Amino acid sequence: MSNNNNRQVVPEAKAALNQMKLEIAGELGMSNYENIDKGNLTARQNGYVGGYMTKKLVEMAEKQMAGK
Repeated sequence: MSNNNNRQVVPEAKAALNQMKLEIAGELGMSNYENIDKGNLTARQNGYVGGYMTKKLVEMAEKQMAGK
């Protein structure tokens, strides 16, 4: 039995999150990220994309909480 905790809390945000992922990958020099087999990337490369996404999402939430 598989226990997957990676469910989306706000499914409507899926498209925006995917777009953000592609933009961040491009900023990190991973062109054509959408069509790359992610299994061929190193854990570090995949981690950078997720890490930068998290960093930007936290920054956005902090700004919203501060009323900016």
